[in-house]
Amino acid sequence: MAAVKSPAAPVSVPWRHGGACVIVRVRLTPKSSKDAIDGIEETAEGAAFKARVRAVPSEGEANAALLKLLAGWLGVGQGRLRLAKGGKSRVKSVEITGNTEEIEARLAERLAGLT
Repeated sequence: MAAVKSPAAPVSVPWRHGGACVIVRVRLTPKSSKDAIDGIEETAEGAAFKARVRAVPSEGEANAALLKLLAGWLGVGQGRLRLAKGGKSRVKSVEITGNTEEIEARLAERLAGLT
């Protein structure tokens, strides 16, 4: 018998540890009217931040815009972020290197501000 999810059940977080980094799952919508992080949503891969960028999905422009958006949103240097998976997919995994506890605290703080 399948388990039924309660509507009040907490949504899983869209990040996890990955060695000396935190891996964040993002669902990207390119060609948007603005660059923004709009919350989280459930995807087939699990919870993901919803991100929108104005850039087009050509020549890696949308992926570069996503990295820039995430770096600014988290207040970290863009060089600490790397697209780890999903280069041609809407659902992407982004590695953020540095102090993992600090990164997770920032992610939790930003996530709380979205809800």
